[in-house]
Amino acid sequence: MAPPQGQMRPGRQLAVLGLIFTVLYLLVFFAAGAKGSWTERLEPKLGLDLIGGTRMTLEAATEAGQAPPASSLEEARQIIQARVDGRGVAEAEVVTEGNRNIVISVPGQNADLDDVGTPAELRFRKVLKTVDGGGPVNAAPSPGASASPAPSGSPAPSGSASPSGSPAPDVTSSPGAGGGQGGGAPAPTPTPSGSASPAPSASASAAPAAPGDQTLEAQRAAVEQKVGAEAWAAATALQAPADFSADPALAEKLKPFAELTPQEIRVLPASIQFNVPTITCEKLDQRPPGSIKESDQQVVACESGQQKNLLDVAKVEGTDVEDADGVLDQTTSQWVVSLDFTGSGQSKWTNLTREAYNNTDSQCDQAALGDEGRCRVAVVLDNQIISSPEIQGVLTGDSQITGSFTNATASELASQLRYGALPLTFQPQEAQNITATLGTEHLRAGLLAAGIGMLLVIIYAFFYYRLLGSVIFLSLVLSAILVFGALVVLGRQIGFTLTLAGIAGFIVSLGVAADSFVIYFERLKDEIRDGRSPRSAVPRAWARARRTIISANAISIMAAVVLYLVSVGTVQGFAFALGLATILDLVVVFLFRHPIMAMFARTPAFLSPRVSGLGRALHTQDDDEAPTTGKTRVKEA
Repeated sequence: MAPPQGQMRPGRQLAVLGLIFTVLYLLVFFAAGAKGSWTERLEPKLGLDLIGGTRMTLEAATEAGQAPPASSLEEARQIIQARVDGRGVAEAEVVTEGNRNIVISVPGQNADLDDVGTPAELRFRKVLKTVDGGGPVNAAPSPGASASPAPSGSPAPSGSASPSGSPAPDVTSSPGAGGGQGGGAPAPTPTPSGSASPAPSASASAAPAAPGDQTLEAQRAAVEQKVGAEAWAAATALQAPADFSADPALAEKLKPFAELTPQEIRVLPASIQFNVPTITCEKLDQRPPGSIKESDQQVVACESGQQKNLLDVAKVEGTDVEDADGVLDQTTSQWVVSLDFTGSGQSKWTNLTREAYNNTDSQCDQAALGDEGRCRVAVVLDNQIISSPEIQGVLTGDSQITGSFTNATASELASQLRYGALPLTFQPQEAQNITATLGTEHLRAGLLAAGIGMLLVIIYAFFYYRLLGSVIFLSLVLSAILVFGALVVLGRQIGFTLTLAGIAGFIVSLGVAADSFVIYFERLKDEIRDGRSPRSAVPRAWARARRTIISANAISIMAAVVLYLVSVGTVQGFAFALGLATILDLVVVFLFRHPIMAMFARTPAFLSPRVSGLGRALHTQDDDEAPTTGKTRVKEA
């Protein structure tokens, strides 16, 4: 028979709860990111304090003491991410925290992160030689660029291409405030060297391998010993890139160089890095950052992963660039990148363009020249060439890079030039190395504390509420299962990491859950003391306790939100865990606790004071009823 109108149907709420569980665990086992065995799919994402690893917090320092622009902080994060990845560190996570912090987390291992926050190195180097770097076949062609003077503000010719024949952006001088120079040749699809793809990719260098106490000479001697005396002598004797097709025996001699790691390649002389074909762009791009930071040495760098370039000493550095901006050229209606140099930087830039334009001492190899037969100048950020314009004149003023830029690509290149010129300075604020053993102990201690807390609540519940204690026990178990599934899903979807502070948040949430039990059950006792039967007292107690339960949980949720917004680091994890557990507790209260109480109220055991835990309330009700019955009997007598 259907329940009377207005009476709740507990089966519906329990069915909704069952549906929530079904959907949640379908996401756990089958949603995107679920990999491995069934048990592996049930593993939440654990923090460093639970599994061990390395964590470092870097704070951006500015001259005015204000927070840096969000765009600069994000670009710094991307470069630091590439540096960490370049060390071969697995599953490293680099995130911004607040408005000035970058947090680096490397789970499961102790990593050397001391120098990943060093400023990016921007250098302007003349391209002396170019050779195929043995990169992937599908790598985009490396765009060159051209430079042209603009005397008296007249338009300058442009339109040179890279040595590979691909169209390239141009560089022009920008007299006065506006006047960009026209004539940009079509630019290729965006690549790291043409139109400045944003952060360095995985192939870009990330952080330098710590050389330890070894000197460069000692490291180089170790590499020489590894490749063997014959291979080393053959490589040192090369005056130009080796041609294996003409000399197969030489290919066999130089074969050991193919076995070197990027960290070992970084200590080789530039001539060997350039002339040995088995040292490919793939490995050169994976060298640690700082591998080519020395301004007074020739270096080797690649464009687009396929073109290996021997670069001259750096005669213009990032600190010589005062500003760079992507602007719309009003003359040609094309997007260009405007370069402004400092006073001393302008002199260095003029001298560099004079050298490149005149090809002083014929330093630039024929293969390295642009379409107009002039030297190119590579703009190098960390180990990556982001542009290499051909110089078509002596540039005595501020310059523009022109070409088929869009607003986004022009702003992107300008941002890279600005960042290299005025890099953020980072100060380490916190560094932790946690061993895997210590992390396991933290996890065990956290779970033990959570188990003890739940056990104490359950013991108290059965002692004080008896049958109602089973409702508390089942509610806590269901809440725990919901929380666990949510942790797994949130770890995959938004990267939420469970830390020791998060476990503390869940333990505190047990108190919030216990409060809602006490409010409901004590209200139920009050209703029985007022003379109502246990069955009729359940819905009335719920109606009166519901508002209090919602208010108490809402306050806990608001406190967790405020704490999350104003805090950083592990405190945020505590706040998130507390808020999540409180929300899920409300779900269990409405969809399980009240429906199951309505079902218990219909059982005979619920009417037994010894079994239900309502003993005192029921005895009070009996005591109140007894005198009334006695008076009636006397009157009848």
